[in-house]
Amino acid sequence: GLGAPVLQYLAAAGVGTLGIIDDDTVSLSNLQRQVIHDTQSVGQPKVESALATIARINPHVRVEGHQLRLDADNAEALIGNYDVVVDGSDNFTTRYILADAAAKVGRPLVTGAMGRFDGTVTVLVPYAIGPDGTPNPSYRDLFPEAPPPGTVPTCAEAGVLGVLPGVIGSLQAMEVIKLITGIGEPLVGRLLLYNALNVRFETIRYKARKPK
Repeated sequence: GLGAPVLQYLAAAGVGTLGIIDDDTVSLSNLQRQVIHDTQSVGQPKVESALATIARINPHVRVEGHQLRLDADNAEALIGNYDVVVDGSDNFTTRYILADAAAKVGRPLVTGAMGRFDGTVTVLVPYAIGPDGTPNPSYRDLFPEAPPPGTVPTCAEAGVLGVLPGVIGSLQAMEVIKLITGIGEPLVGRLLLYNALNVRFETIRYKARKPK
């Protein structure tokens, strides 16, 4: 669901070229959180549905659809043509693949994640040196290892509050705009946490791990 608000806000902002990677089709259960689709989109590939919505929002934006599953073999080639990468996936396998690929090709990665009522956002630029003269942290500095399979349910398995992707995805879109315009201070080395039930925002700092 994170990709929906990210795409809508970036299209509305006039970002020149957007790329979408998704191999799934729209189902009725998606609609409470993936607001880029509607009931008429059910059964369509998500890429095609998103392309149509973006064209209505801003026909001047170029959109490149990639109707396939991102994996370790195609990730670098897919993201290498873009200036900023956004992760809206719902599983650790894809997150690690995307983070590793973005680091290798030297692209900033705005990554977000959600639980049932909470979400996180951070910006990863591990290929660059931070203001303190040390390397910026990577995704593997934040999460050295994926949790054992089955211990962390996906959004589809655990459910997610329908408006939560709107909050987290909007924050991701803001980070992208900051990166491409050079304004503000992106969430590099900082993990933003949001709890919808008590309306609390917190930010924790993290650093690159020292080599052993």
